Amino acid sequence: MKISNAQLWVHDQDEALAFYTEKLGMEVRADVTLPEMGDFRWLTVSPPGQEDIAIVLMRIPGPPVFEEETVKEIESLMAKGAGATVFLTTDDCRADYQQLKAKGVEFTEPPEERPYGIDCGFRDPSGNHLRLTQVVEVAA
Repeated sequence: MKISNAQLWVHDQDEALAFYTEKLGMEVRADVTLPEMGDFRWLTVSPPGQEDIAIVLMRIPGPPVFEEETVKEIESLMAKGAGATVFLTTDDCRADYQQLKAKGVEFTEPPEERPYGIDCGFRDPSGNHLRLTQVVEVAA
């Protein structure tokens, strides 16, 4: 078994698509709308060169899939940055931080030295938390 997709709830799929492609530089892997399923849209992105796994940018479905109360609970968790986290790795955290900041990405934490490397945090337009980490090898 292998992981093929991980899902993030998003408020607006077009807004999420613009963020993940234009600001983070990811590529669209699938963008399919199924009219026979009430215009359900399957939208996935992933970093260039990493075609074997994708992030599903999933609109939060209302009834009959989720009751309105459940939708509000999901939205509340997302607003707090507690809905989901995606961990990204990089060879140069500080340089990527500067590039992303110049593109308008709002960071919750600047790059900091940690025992495992250098990392920083930011959120997408839906409130999902993302970590960007430059991993260092720990001496045995």
